[in-house]
Amino acid sequence: MSEYVLEMKDVYKAFPGVVALDHVKLQLKPGTVHALMGENGAGKSTLMKCMFGIYTMDEGEIFIDGEKVEIHNPSEALEKGIAMVHQELQPIPARTIGENIYLGRYPMKKALGFIPVVDHEKMYSDAERVLKEVRMDFDPKMKLGELSVSQMQSVEIAKAVSANCRVLILDEPTSSLTQNEVEALFRIVEDLKAKGVAIVYISHKMDEILRISDEVTIMRDGHYIGTWEAKGLTTDFIITKMVGRELTNLYPERFNVPEEVVFEVEDFTSINPKSFRHVNFNVRKGEILGVAGLVGAQRTELMEGIFGIRSKTSGTVKYKGKELTIKQPKDAIDNGIAMLTEDRRGTGILGVLSVADNISIASLNQYVEHGIVLNNKKIEALVQENIKTMNTKTPSSKTPIQSLSGGNQQKVLIGRWLANNPDVLILDEPTRGIDVGAKYEIYTIIADLAKQGKSIIMISSEMAELIGMSDRIMVMCDGRVTGFIDGKDATQEKIMALATQFEA
Repeated sequence: MSEYVLEMKDVYKAFPGVVALDHVKLQLKPGTVHALMGENGAGKSTLMKCMFGIYTMDEGEIFIDGEKVEIHNPSEALEKGIAMVHQELQPIPARTIGENIYLGRYPMKKALGFIPVVDHEKMYSDAERVLKEVRMDFDPKMKLGELSVSQMQSVEIAKAVSANCRVLILDEPTSSLTQNEVEALFRIVEDLKAKGVAIVYISHKMDEILRISDEVTIMRDGHYIGTWEAKGLTTDFIITKMVGRELTNLYPERFNVPEEVVFEVEDFTSINPKSFRHVNFNVRKGEILGVAGLVGAQRTELMEGIFGIRSKTSGTVKYKGKELTIKQPKDAIDNGIAMLTEDRRGTGILGVLSVADNISIASLNQYVEHGIVLNNKKIEALVQENIKTMNTKTPSSKTPIQSLSGGNQQKVLIGRWLANNPDVLILDEPTRGIDVGAKYEIYTIIADLAKQGKSIIMISSEMAELIGMSDRIMVMCDGRVTGFIDGKDATQEKIMALATQFEA
């Protein structure tokens, strides 16, 4: 028997215009957490999709317990004990938890002695047992759509457990979880480790990696860089290996000088009594206003209300003293306001369209000639200039955006709004799910926009990011603004004190 439950050797995978994996290897020991790290575009997810049978390797071999195997599709991967919880969940909300767990492999029985039908009694009984294994006290007959995103993720893990997996791939499992939910996930991971399951853990969160991992493999630009025992590794060492250079400062030097107040929000109150209420704040020209708060603080809901996505009962928005009428996003866009949404895949990119389409779609009206004809030459010039300015890594402007890394998708989305030359940019979690190198590039873009005199509103759940990038920080709790902190005086303790200031 091999000491490795699974090995991947000399894996090569190319797509049109790009080599995604250049002779990469991976070795997984049973009962361990193996962190797989690298910048966006390093090849981590591609390697996992080759392991799980979503992609076919151009070259390379896979061994399970020392025996060579071939995996042509996810069904074969599951049969061989490999399960994967994807970063982008694909639940079926209208079906029950039990049906989602056993989707595609329902237990069957014979009705009338010869007609095969789903054995619902066995399915729900087995689902209940599996849910208890992952510490989820839910009725398996509940509709999946009644659960939160984090609970749906736990159902996905239950699905993997139900398949008696020996290898479990977790791709960015905590990107949408609160701290309590992260702790619950870690308890599940420890239980699976104790049962001998090998877990591949993909994350950009250094503190999680150093806490939960036994081994760390780092990739860069489709190449295998090395594998190390997690014990004793430092954040600086990991970052240096990931980006191929030392990052002496995680945040760029900023040269913006906030000037007069140009953007004002007064008495903004949601139509939903449990959402934002009586919110007042302003933003100066050339200022980066950070927005802090815990999950449920209603930060995103407030910004969506300002942008015309959500309804309000009261409140005004002013730009340079003039009150704006915003009933829908188009009104906000017409008044020089742009919004980068939190959910990049759900409400940001148009996945099946090209990079060019995604960049130009919000500004096409500027390129209409004779009322009906688009000037494609000017649009392509805009797109190429945008790709160059944003330093977006893409084989071509015609490449489908869904094939780009998360960081490059984010640059395209920022470029989409900059094509409209907005005065106010609302950035909701602009660096969520992207690596430290891509983060620095996004920070540099934000700092440069502020220097140009743009007013930036940046929501972030990372307090270090808010402190490192904000001129001022507005803190929210339970739909209310609880205070403002000057960027120079901001500390995590001060932010947390305001973020937990609930009404009596």
